[in-house]
Amino acid sequence: MKWITREHPKIDRIACPWLVKRFIDKEAEFIYVPFIDVKRKATELNAIPFDIPDVEFTHYKDECTFDYFIKKYKITDVGILALAPIVRGADTDKHDMASQSSGLWAISAGLAHNIPNDYELLEKGMMLYDALYSWAKYHHNEKHTQNPAEHLLIEVFEKYLKQKSSAKRIPSWVKELKETIQDQIDTNITLKQLSKNLDINPAYLSREFSKHFNDLSFGEYIRKLRIEKAIEYLNTSNYSLTKIAYLTGFSDQSHFTRIFKKYTGQNPSGYRKKLKKSSHRTKSYFYSIFGVFVQVACVFIYNGKRRNFTFKPCGCSQSFKH
Repeated sequence: MKWITREHPKIDRIACPWLVKRFIDKEAEFIYVPFIDVKRKATELNAIPFDIPDVEFTHYKDECTFDYFIKKYKITDVGILALAPIVRGADTDKHDMASQSSGLWAISAGLAHNIPNDYELLEKGMMLYDALYSWAKYHHNEKHTQNPAEHLLIEVFEKYLKQKSSAKRIPSWVKELKETIQDQIDTNITLKQLSKNLDINPAYLSREFSKHFNDLSFGEYIRKLRIEKAIEYLNTSNYSLTKIAYLTGFSDQSHFTRIFKKYTGQNPSGYRKKLKKSSHRTKSYFYSIFGVFVQVACVFIYNGKRRNFTFKPCGCSQSFKH
């Protein structure tokens, strides 16, 4: 059986002859001629034309000539069926069809560049597709590194590189955004307003925000800062809860109380009461220790100067006489 197609093959016109010789006709002969001569030479040589327009063995819709050969001769070999989308993706420039398609195109284009003789190119191409077929049938689930320890080492190394890379590539807008949020924490700031100020697409800012703000969304980060600011006011001022809610950007005291309890497990008034009790205990303890210290000091003074005196620390009367 003779087959004829156009010259200068790359993908389909190498893959199809390989398929025919390996699965259809081992003695098949292939002829390459200029495009304009294919049909005329096919008649003269009694050869079957393929991979040109308006013949039986050609492209149909999104499929290439390799696909048609498989259907025409009802080939069901699992290796061939796995190989088909790779060839199709490489031949139709749809490299997303199979991850190996871009590699097949790169090698095929390189071979065609290095080997100008079509028949020599076909000979080398047969070896290429033999290898690709063996991989598709027997090794497609294997990875280059098979040892579990190697996989673990590579995984750790990749994570390290990713972290190192991300640490170096903090966008310039992150610092500006942090400063803006700190300055406007008491206002009703929105992501849309901030993105406009930074001249950044709001969808991009929303997607990238958590990467640079402790894995928190914009809303979570704002609430966290407001609660931290509220705790600072509770610790250092006598402001009413209503005023603290206003100063930290909450819509009202009720909203402030609800969010505060969610983050701390207690409401603001309860937090303030505990704070005051803790402060009172601390002061009482301090004055108690101070009183004891003064009394002991007085004893030493008394023993040293041997004179009578009365000292009243912390409202308590203590008299020392000789």
